[in-house]
Amino acid sequence: MIIESIWLTKLILAHLITDFMLQPTSWVEDRTRKHFYSGKLYLHGLITGLFAWILIGWKYWLVALIIWLTHTLIDGWKSYQKPTVRFFLIDQSLHLVVILICWYFSFIKWIDVQLAWQQLNTQTAIWKTITALVFLTTPAGILIGQCTKQWRDQIENAASLANAGKWIGIIERVIIFIFVLFSQFSAIGLLVAAKGIIRFNEKERPEIKTEYLVIGTLMSIGIAIITGLLIKW
Repeated sequence: MIIESIWLTKLILAHLITDFMLQPTSWVEDRTRKHFYSGKLYLHGLITGLFAWILIGWKYWLVALIIWLTHTLIDGWKSYQKPTVRFFLIDQSLHLVVILICWYFSFIKWIDVQLAWQQLNTQTAIWKTITALVFLTTPAGILIGQCTKQWRDQIENAASLANAGKWIGIIERVIIFIFVLFSQFSAIGLLVAAKGIIRFNEKERPEIKTEYLVIGTLMSIGIAIITGLLIKW
């Protein structure tokens, strides 16, 4: 398992270095303009494949070839899309899927996957933790939104405020949940204090109601702490 883990880690490392550190902005711009007619597109794919080949070993030349070809095709497809977060995440997910497929066919057998799944199904704590994390995202956000609706309706431009608060709340609850699982309660205090400092600068903005922010924040923090304690106990 150590060899397989190192091999997978090296492939991910190769992707991170070549896709984010060794790809100049000018190459991305050239690819966006020319799409599959861009020479920089094929050069970037070649560098990605070669870097992966060097890290994982020369005998895995077929894996390096697959990464080279798929990376070029995926980036070429992305060049036709709008530069949004959605397509960025899709692009990176496709690259990761290719890496995982190469890893699977290089080391993992289907029987191993079945055994791992059977073992996972016996781990109650893992499924409880996954359920708690899912609850702390959108479901908890909707619950808090319903409970604070009477204050939100009194705020001008409440829709944009609620949308931003939704993502802030999700990240906040997940972080607090992790802190509770590891009994890092002092870190929760630092997080709340940091958020309070940020909110302090908003007091001059008349469209933001203090009651709405305070109640929403306290509910979000409280739900995360209670959920974490329930899973921990």
